[in-house]
Amino acid sequence: MGLPVTTLLDVTLPVFLVIGFGYAAARLGLFSEASVDGLMKFAQGFAIPCLLFRAISTLDLGQAFQWPLLLSFYSGATLGFLAGLLGARYVFGRPWQDSVAIGFCGLFSNSLLLGLPITERAYGAGALDANYAIIAVHSPYCYALGITVMEVVRHSGRGMAATAKAVVTAMFSNPLVIGIALGFAVNLGGIPMPHVAAEALDLMIRAALPAALFGLGGVLARYRIEGDLLTVLFVCAISLVLHPVVTWAVGQGLGLTQAQFRSAVVTSAMAPGVNAYLFANMYGVAKRVAATSVLLATALSILTVSVWLGLLG
Repeated sequence: MGLPVTTLLDVTLPVFLVIGFGYAAARLGLFSEASVDGLMKFAQGFAIPCLLFRAISTLDLGQAFQWPLLLSFYSGATLGFLAGLLGARYVFGRPWQDSVAIGFCGLFSNSLLLGLPITERAYGAGALDANYAIIAVHSPYCYALGITVMEVVRHSGRGMAATAKAVVTAMFSNPLVIGIALGFAVNLGGIPMPHVAAEALDLMIRAALPAALFGLGGVLARYRIEGDLLTVLFVCAISLVLHPVVTWAVGQGLGLTQAQFRSAVVTSAMAPGVNAYLFANMYGVAKRVAATSVLLATALSILTVSVWLGLLG
């Protein structure tokens, strides 16, 4: 049977409250648009890269790379990206750059903010190894795919060399990717982290998600749902239904263990993470769709996650 509604509320309601505080502050004029932009720049350019660096630098990489688990989850994620990309372009008539950002919403599930606590509450702390394996490569894979396709779209017609250069430049000038790469370098190199540096990183990390969520609320205050509702619902269907259905089918076919199967399906059933908006904001495209999709899909996931947990048992 699934988690009680009260448990799900305990997990998701704090997220909504932080977003709501940001929304109310911006709506009431207590937090200016410039302040919202500055906060999002801090979150995207500094705090979240620190979070990614710290997580990857301390991860057991040997435990992380189990290909049946990763293939199950990322098959669904990749199909979600393609469905969002092609649907946005050919069903909703969005420009190609908008379509890539919308596809990214179907790709990047909230594996950290929602996936970890829901899995822990449902199956216990001992069931999180597979979650950490997925999270280990989540941002690198998603950003590599999203940035590559976006740069190809932006530089189409300029030749393979120019496109490849644009992709490499965009990848390694992105603070999130830099944080990930440095985390792998420290981990693989066995480089010890000085205690003072670790404490400073932990201070930044504690600010990352609250700052991003509060800033997202401020961004939402700028937009109305009118005009994009069908596109947003399309993204919600990809994230909350298509991704977990594909992960379920592939996971069964590859014979995942019960713990791996549960973690993969639960994580794939999460709403788009705040990084879906950060990606759209990075390129200045489809920001309204991305921001609204994060908010609405997170609200809908209170119901849909209960269904998936009930099916998993």
